[in-house]
Amino acid sequence: MNDLVLHPMKEIRIIISGEHVTFATDLLDRIKATGYTIISNISGKGHHGIHTSHMMFNDMESLVMVITVVPQEKVPPILSGLTPFFNKYPGVMFVSDVAVSRLEYFSGSSPGE
Repeated sequence: MNDLVLHPMKEIRIIISGEHVTFATDLLDRIKATGYTIISNISGKGHHGIHTSHMMFNDMESLVMVITVVPQEKVPPILSGLTPFFNKYPGVMFVSDVAVSRLEYFSGSSPGE
């Protein structure tokens, strides 16, 4: 049995209005992130006070969180793509160090490459 090996990566969490989720996912697709998770109806408290999710008919009016894990070299293009967006629209982004056990799931390479 092979020992489990962990590989350093970066986790990016983008919290934006649901109406802009396509912008974020298109950006991640362009930089060839291998995947992302979208969590709808985010509630919380920030410098603008409490934000509660109110999903009436769709998730366009609520906040969403888009989460992806990418190699370090993909972080600068994501930051470059989000900078003009955050200059115009509200939202936040978090970048964290993470480690993954299945590098091929996140790097786009095949096992053994």
